[in-house]
Amino acid sequence: MSTITRFAPSPTGRLHVGNIRTALHNWMLARRAGGRFILRIDDTDAERSREEYVAAIKADLAWLGLDWDHEERQSSRLERYQTAFAALQATGRIYPCYESAQELEVKRKIQLGRGLPPIYDRAALKLTETERAAKEAEGIAPHWRFLLDHDEPIAWEDGIRGMQKFDPAQLSDPVIRRADGSWLYMMPSTVDDIDMGVTQVLRGEDHVSNTAVQIQIFTALHAAGFAAASPAANSLPSFAHEALLVGREGKLSKRLGSLGCDAFRERGIEPESIIALLARLGTSQPVEPIADRAALIATFDLASFGRAPAKFDEEDLDRLNAAIVHQLPFDAVKERLPAGMDEAGWHAVRPNLARVDDAAEWWRLVTGPIEPPEFTSEDRAYLAEAARLLAWGDNPWASLTEALKQVSGRKGRALFLPLRQALTGMDHGPDMAELLPLIGEGEARARLARAAA
Repeated sequence: MSTITRFAPSPTGRLHVGNIRTALHNWMLARRAGGRFILRIDDTDAERSREEYVAAIKADLAWLGLDWDHEERQSSRLERYQTAFAALQATGRIYPCYESAQELEVKRKIQLGRGLPPIYDRAALKLTETERAAKEAEGIAPHWRFLLDHDEPIAWEDGIRGMQKFDPAQLSDPVIRRADGSWLYMMPSTVDDIDMGVTQVLRGEDHVSNTAVQIQIFTALHAAGFAAASPAANSLPSFAHEALLVGREGKLSKRLGSLGCDAFRERGIEPESIIALLARLGTSQPVEPIADRAALIATFDLASFGRAPAKFDEEDLDRLNAAIVHQLPFDAVKERLPAGMDEAGWHAVRPNLARVDDAAEWWRLVTGPIEPPEFTSEDRAYLAEAARLLAWGDNPWASLTEALKQVSGRKGRALFLPLRQALTGMDHGPDMAELLPLIGEGEARARLARAAA
């Protein structure tokens, strides 16, 4: 059976680093197996879903290079959810409830006050037909819950967490449909996984209890005769739940707005850096500046994932980004470089960059103007000699420094630093052997002469 994974964001906001990690791991899981990666837009919440967020999600995934093989929209599958709902209703696995949100909150507080888990008490199941009719006559529209089977535990072998067992009696019967007829997450997601033949569901550990519920919904749908068009798609997916990301101070939730693709782009973070970090964050494999995605995919393994929270540190991302930038070929960045910078210029400045945008500042050393420091009279005489001895050839820097070494007796810092300062106005920077040919003979001689004067 072909591996099929899915990423199912709700278009109620922008992607943040946690979403990106989930998308990446599902993409890698599918690509390693030669399978399919589905993008499913979970837009059943019509009030909060926005088309602008759909476009932004797709643009961010494209920028990251996470291509999808198929796209679905839940809003176009409402009839399918109605069919599943009817099947469950016919077998008694869905029941109407009439409590208001305020009434349910009071019940929860009472249970918590008694030291009990805040589980729905199934009071609606005790209503008679007459009592239900009376409530609806009052204009109270029901919401609908899925009736969990309490007879046996829910168990599965999790791809990361190992054997998982839940006592369904310790779970609330989940609301699957609101009083206004709109759908909540539980049933539509299960129906989609059946219809789309999803074989592996990989998501955050905050969904573990959802998985327990959805396994029962999946089983109940099959028992009710609801099946996907393809028989191969009627098998329960395998599940894996990865540890959530945390920051230095704990949860990332308060800062997610600054941890999205827009913020990363503004900071000059390369998509390859984000991929390299998130691909292995939380695993036993080392996080390394690997720009080759094929290499990352080849080593992707759920068995390497740990149970401890994965720490996301922006400083780690910055360091990784600098290392990735130092690997980027000219063709990958040429459209983003300052005017006039060719491949030789890129190779000269690349080792000094933390981000590609920094190239403009270093390129100024070639194009000028520069401001050299004040030199001592001894250094001015030394620079005047340098202007006289400058000779152009295959390696003018080596020729110049060797000639100056012979005539001045200088070496080390005394030999090189005044030259760098006169030619670039800085104490550090790109390799002068690469930079000097870019400055050019005439400009280099003029800069030395000006510094000497």
